[in-house]
Amino acid sequence: MRNSGLYLLLVNPHGLVRGHDLELGRDADTGGQTKYVVELARALAEDPRVERVDLVTRRVVDPRVSSDYAAAEEELAPRARIVRLDFGPRRYLRKESLWPHLDLFTDRILGHLRRLRRLPDVIHSHYADAGRVGAKLESLLGAPLVHTSHSLGRVKRERLREQGIADEEIEERFRMTTRIEAEERALDHAALVVASTRQEVEEQYALYENHRLPRTAVIPPGTDLSRFRPPAAGEPEPAIAAAIDRFLVEPGKPLVLAIARADPRKNLVALVEAFGRSARLRALANLAIVAGTREDLEEMKREPRRELSRLLAAIDRFDLYGHVAYPKQHAPQDVPDLYRLAARRRGLFVNPALTEPFGLTLIEAAASGLPVVAPLDGGPRDILEACGHGELVDPTDNDALTAAIERGLTDRELWNERSWRGVEGARKHYRWASHVERYLARVLELEPERDATRGAPPRLPLHDRLLVSDIDGTLIGDREALAELLAELARRGWGLGIATGRRLESAVEVLAGWGVPAPDLLITAVGAEIHYGARRLADASWSRHLDYRWRPEEIRRLLLDELAGRLTLQAESEQRRHKISFDVTGRGLPSVPALRRMLRERGLHAHLVPSHGRYLDVLPIRCSKGLALRWVAQRWEIPLESIVVAGDSGNDRDMLTGATPAIVVGNHAEELADLAERPRVYFARGACAAGILEGLRALERATPEPPREGPDAAAAPPPQES
Repeated sequence: MRNSGLYLLLVNPHGLVRGHDLELGRDADTGGQTKYVVELARALAEDPRVERVDLVTRRVVDPRVSSDYAAAEEELAPRARIVRLDFGPRRYLRKESLWPHLDLFTDRILGHLRRLRRLPDVIHSHYADAGRVGAKLESLLGAPLVHTSHSLGRVKRERLREQGIADEEIEERFRMTTRIEAEERALDHAALVVASTRQEVEEQYALYENHRLPRTAVIPPGTDLSRFRPPAAGEPEPAIAAAIDRFLVEPGKPLVLAIARADPRKNLVALVEAFGRSARLRALANLAIVAGTREDLEEMKREPRRELSRLLAAIDRFDLYGHVAYPKQHAPQDVPDLYRLAARRRGLFVNPALTEPFGLTLIEAAASGLPVVAPLDGGPRDILEACGHGELVDPTDNDALTAAIERGLTDRELWNERSWRGVEGARKHYRWASHVERYLARVLELEPERDATRGAPPRLPLHDRLLVSDIDGTLIGDREALAELLAELARRGWGLGIATGRRLESAVEVLAGWGVPAPDLLITAVGAEIHYGARRLADASWSRHLDYRWRPEEIRRLLLDELAGRLTLQAESEQRRHKISFDVTGRGLPSVPALRRMLRERGLHAHLVPSHGRYLDVLPIRCSKGLALRWVAQRWEIPLESIVVAGDSGNDRDMLTGATPAIVVGNHAEELADLAERPRVYFARGACAAGILEGLRALERATPEPPREGPDAAAAPPPQES
């Protein structure tokens, strides 16, 4: 695949990510995914086939969280580091609030790669938000995309519905439509999908239009087993024992342990109810519930506060004081000690979750010699099949849960067998070295879809600053203002680029008719073609790049067959190698999501651009005006902050979001109104060229000089939105 070692780019935009003292359970965004990504980066860097691992995430400057998250870089291992990039507000945000800022994150990653002067061999995105970023990076860089969902939106939406939550509330709280489409798009682009369990593949990914088994690998996450071991004979009890025992009347009894964040899906209340309803269980053992850390219950976020309140109410209802420990604080280094304490007292680890995509705690318990009771779901099925260290139960059946715990505590021979089997199974199947070996075996089979001519291009013979504008309704429409704008660009020494839905010949003709000199850059056919300079030299590598998963004949045939009488092909002059153009006739079209679903279910991948209710353009998934613009910037090493873009309608949107300063002209379409809150987007009062001119002058006052893009730029990151 290559002569030098692999450069792997791991993308994980949300959560609090650092290399030590992970704040697991702090909130819904600091769970097992955070730990997995950090440990994966370290484990990959230890393999001699890997030269460099960058885990890119968000820089957070917020007095409510540790200053560790404000550091631009953090070394994880000699060849692995966390790279924190500025995007979105400085303060810590939950993941659902990050969606509007992900285009800027993509551009920040491109800037990081430009400073590094190296492209990744593999991009690995984690969770839906990273999947959206990863799909765009794959579209631009051609590096194979590996995707891990960790949890899936379609599955979560069904579970929330089962809890009686209305679709409107689900959408408002979780941005579920946005999340699911991001997951579908990641599957559109992914060369490999890494799943943790067979159930995840067979039951969860099967709900997705883009799921394809040949591109899926079940590779269970590894565990840092160096921290987890059975208790040694004669060793003293760990310090954390005091924090548990202060709750208990008879601390010497076997200890049933649960470690999970306060979340309704973790079903911790059921475990309290099992103890409350079983006098035998209370006589046999104590219960310890470690549900994250807290200072003051009243200051916690709504959902964990509500769940902890339910937990405490259940303890009170069954009068379990003296039988249940529920410490407020524990450090990450206490977790292995908690498992060993429960094993030393011949207790059990119980995971009563309603659903469990993987179940990392079950592996940690196995490595610690602690038998388990776990839900008959997802990851626990695979883990207990491999390790044989416990029992699976229906977590909604309280009697079955109680009986399984009692069996695990009272059968001494069974306890011993499960304990040693867990230790052996964890070491055999779940070490990070095993994970990395299987992971790299699949990754090394992936060849980059990157054009060989893109290695180290010379600098594009353009100006240092560039205006890139749509034509219709943006650049043209006011001859006097256009002449003034062209004179202003000449005075500043700026170049002019065009990004339009028109085909090349039509764009050249209309620009000449309006007196516009030959642009330095022409992006035409909604991004399907790129040409440079007065000679209109074609970017052949972009054209080859767009061939990725593009099957135009099959797409054309399917749409014409399925939508007969509703779609007709436009004239041959409007058809391009990477654009199929239709007129919409008759009864109109199904929604864009329905059209995407129709294509995806047949293994076809396309970007759909409807306009004015009368036209439909079908493009490759790597194609859009914004992606073409970023391709040019990346190819010719032009900082995105040095390119000002201007547009007026929805097909300009992906040009207008991200690191490029943007101008929306006064005569813009309503679908761009939501961009008014973006700090890098200027909404002009003037229409067409007058609006562009107004925006240029406003941007000049705000940012007289473009940000640095040299080797020292990382030390002085661009300012964030406040």
